[in-house]
Parts: sequence; C-alpha cells; structure tokens
Amino acid sequence: MRIWTTAVLASFWLISEVIGSEAINATAVLVENPILSPGLTNAKQITVSNSEFGLKRVDSKGNVTIFQTTRVPLQEGNVYGWRIKLKDYQGEVKWREVLRLPKPPETWSTDNGENFSMSADGMTSITRRTQSAPEGVIENFWTITPGDPIGKHRIQVYIDDRLISTFEFEIIPVNK
Repeated sequence: MRIWTTAVLASFWLISEVIGSEAINATAVLVENPILSPGLTNAKQITVSNSEFGLKRVDSKGNVTIFQTTRVPLQEGNVYGWRIKLKDYQGEVKWREVLRLPKPPETWSTDNGENFSMSADGMTSITRRTQSAPEGVIENFWTITPGDPIGKHRIQVYIDDRLISTFEFEIIPVNK
C-alpha cells in the first residue's frame, strides 16, 4: 500500500541552490498484521501511519520540519533524514536503520558512537537505537560532510527485524 505525503511548502531561505524537487520515492509499509514487539516495555502493536524523508529544517523556536525531497544537495552541513509516525503509539521503540551508499565515503561517524556498524566494503551502515517515541514519532538524520559520495542512496528502517519504510534518494552536486 502506498502512502502519499503532502509536500511542505518552503520559503526562499530553505534551499537556494535547488531549483525544484521530485516526488518522494518513499515506500512505507502499512502493517496489515501489526508488529507485536515483545522486546518493548509495554509490548504494543506497531502500525505506521505516516513517513517522510527530506532535508531537516529548524526554525527560530527550535521546531523541526522536513522539506520533503529526494534530491539532497552535496553541501557541507545539510542535514537529511527520515521521520516515521507510529499509529496510536507511545513509549520506547527499538529500530534499526540500514543506509546504503553508491560508494564508500571518506569517513563514517555518529554523534555519540551509538550502536553503529558498517559493512566490510564501507558502503553500508547499520544504526540500532532504542528511542523514546513521544507522540509515536521516531526519526534519524545524517549531516553532509566532506567526502560524502554523490549518487543514489537508500535507507531501510526496521522495527524488530520487520521492514517498515524504505527511502530512496540521491545526493546531488551543488551548482556553483
């Protein structure tokens, strides 16, 4: 089943170098047989109600929005990622993110050395996290750094080894 999301209108300050964006190529799985998560403290069923991917924007009040796009400019400091809303869920969620790049970056790093690993070829990372899900929201973001590769990328998000969302996007060069 395909979920259509509404694009967030962006003011002129959002992206000066990107002329337009493409429709989101994100596949969210509405779980017909919801995931029963026995490893969670409250063992609730988990159903995805919405998922989005794009550039992270923080306003002057600290509110985070996602400018939905599948084209992320290769500009140092740009932050991109995903947010998934779980239907009628509150509490902790154990999720796993698999990020696949077209070629290895010059470096891999995380903010706090969390449960992070990478493949032998350096093109795939796996992040595991137990995250509090206030209002049923889980999310993860990456920051563009020197040496990140351009090209097609894919992020897959799992809860208890069950794929709940896939995001395909492209890191594009910035025209100067």
